[in-house]
Amino acid sequence: MTGPSEEAATRAESGGVPGQPEQAQAQPEPSPEPAAELFSDERTDSTPHPAADAYEAQPTQVVASPNPNSGPHAVPGQPVAQAGQAAQPGQPLQPGQVPPGYAQQQYDQNLPPLQPQQQYPPAGYPQQQPPSQQAPSGLPQPGGRHSAVPDDLTTAHLVKQAKRTPQSGWRKALYVGTGKLLNPGESPADTRRRELIARVNQPLRGCYKIAMLSLKGGVGKTTTTTTLGSTFASLRGDRVVAVDANPDRGTLSQKIAIETTATVRHLLRDAEKITRYSDVRSYTSQGSSRLEILASEQDPAVSEAFSETDYRRTVNLLEHFYNIVLTDCGTGLMHSAMKGVLDVADSLVVVSSGSVDGARSASATLDWLEAHGYGDLVKRSVVVINSVRPKGSSVDLDKLSAHFGAKVRAVCRIPFDAHLEEGAEIELERLGGDTRLALLELAATVADGFGAQQYR
Repeated sequence: MTGPSEEAATRAESGGVPGQPEQAQAQPEPSPEPAAELFSDERTDSTPHPAADAYEAQPTQVVASPNPNSGPHAVPGQPVAQAGQAAQPGQPLQPGQVPPGYAQQQYDQNLPPLQPQQQYPPAGYPQQQPPSQQAPSGLPQPGGRHSAVPDDLTTAHLVKQAKRTPQSGWRKALYVGTGKLLNPGESPADTRRRELIARVNQPLRGCYKIAMLSLKGGVGKTTTTTTLGSTFASLRGDRVVAVDANPDRGTLSQKIAIETTATVRHLLRDAEKITRYSDVRSYTSQGSSRLEILASEQDPAVSEAFSETDYRRTVNLLEHFYNIVLTDCGTGLMHSAMKGVLDVADSLVVVSSGSVDGARSASATLDWLEAHGYGDLVKRSVVVINSVRPKGSSVDLDKLSAHFGAKVRAVCRIPFDAHLEEGAEIELERLGGDTRLALLELAATVADGFGAQQYR
């Protein structure tokens, strides 16, 4: 045992304070190296580097930050506080020291790392979601529609929408008669037409190929091909072409004014020389609606039929310059070109007359296609019931439409028109109002399949 005098002497020697636990005394840091030695030729670096181990944190170890007063930045003659050393009461806190009474926690290397303890609100307070799960208000939610402009900053919300001007009927007469001072607005018919035009102008990626088909002649297949293509070409800004793929002598080129005597045979013969749209344009004729037609061979001395290979080569060439390609097929399903037409078609338009025999032929066409592996094409097809006689027949067209509606995507009706009955060049401006509206509905119905074509 030691006496009080000996304990006091021991404390005096160690610099301790009575009543306080003994603290480890800071060891003076070695004096920095002289400048001559730091920049001598034997050294390869210009600044002493601290040991790498001091900055590498271990998974289960708490490492204090390096002392700024150590190393080359140490002040000579000033003691350096060790990392984790407690400060003396009444003395300023040095870098690397902890406040008095603060016990630094030590971790065992053999124990797993400690998980941070979750803080729970006291009883009676509402539970809050973690910040990562809270969805800030005003931001687009996952899975919803992302809009670059908030709803309250859209043009429709901020700018007063002007009333649309009438396009037809007594509303237009009133609007024009009052010097455009009184605007009654557009009629329901004008609204319907505007909506159909918007559907016709749906965006289209690539080339959309439409096959026009009928087993029975005289039902208006070639006429429907021309009017449908003319409707697309007159309303859309892209290029539309109709190809006469009839293995016999087709009449598609007779539906518009002929600009050239070139045919599909000449196009295939010079295919290697065609590199731009102007090259293809020299082989087609264009009508007033901007529809272009590529005629079939008209020379009866040519005995070679239009084959499947010829059609595929033609379509592969045209799809580089046109967005919509309509193909006017022959009346037979067994000729060689028909397989190529059906294989590359994105949509099929089956034309039928309003008679019983025409309806039976169209129904047999759909049955044949389903039996030969074209069931998906039939489901994407559109049936057109074309009235080729001025007077209404006793055939119930509603029941006829219901019959085809169970097999195909849609059914459209085209009324009789005196201009189409002429069999000459077709001009949309000369068609009746009902006929033009029916063709607009047909074009809109076909255009509804543009989106499905991009994902098949």
